[in-house]
Amino acid sequence: MTLPDPNRDKRPRLLILGGTAEARALAAALAAHGDYEVSLSLAGRTRNPLDQPAPFRSGGFGGAEGLAAHLRAERIDALIDATHPFAANISRNAAEAARLAGVPLLALLRPEWTRQPGDLWTEAADIPDAVARLGTSPRRVLAALGRNEVHALEAAPQHHWLVRSIDPVDPPLALPSVATIEARGPFPEEDERALLKDNRIDAVLSKNSGGAATYGKIAAARALGIEVIMVARPARPEVETVASVEEALAWLERRLHHSSPARRGV
Repeated sequence: MTLPDPNRDKRPRLLILGGTAEARALAAALAAHGDYEVSLSLAGRTRNPLDQPAPFRSGGFGGAEGLAAHLRAERIDALIDATHPFAANISRNAAEAARLAGVPLLALLRPEWTRQPGDLWTEAADIPDAVARLGTSPRRVLAALGRNEVHALEAAPQHHWLVRSIDPVDPPLALPSVATIEARGPFPEEDERALLKDNRIDAVLSKNSGGAATYGKIAAARALGIEVIMVARPARPEVETVASVEEALAWLERRLHHSSPARRGV
């Protein structure tokens, strides 16, 4: 018979807002650590999420107040926002919920890509701006966007679109010339170079997501002299932020591991 862990209820309880490789890596590291009780929350935008290394829920909380209520009800000791860099609404709700619930908040945010020698980048403020910056003449464009964002492409039906997303685009795009690819990264540079060549792509529309998994298209475009319309990241709330799993673990060690959970009796 296995006896219950007498320290289980004393472990700090963490909620990670995830859906990214960084969130999965942090959850896996914390599971191996064993000194924290970890749960994950996924936004539910991807229909078939990857297996997760910790218990998880899918779907929203009902805004900042709903998340704050969850933090209180589950006696969460720290909230980690490890969502996608473009999930600005979730990050704003996380900051407000942490304030309302009095819970420490840390953002784990991967560094953005920076222009390298040879890059042909045109900066855009958002996706509609990026579509407009492609110009009026027909072009062959690879658009690597989420399925909830691609309908902005319908504003430019003159282009020949190659659209890549994790999930199927539903409803289908109302465009006269469009092909779709359903795929999940990582995408190696060599494969991306072949994709751009085979489809005679002359422009890449990309969000500045950062990270290694989808950087291959940026490196391939550089090598082939192809323009990249780079969508800038949206503004995020000013909260304590780290760029790596190691830094997040160190923050948790400082904030929680050597102190008893102050909110346990609330």
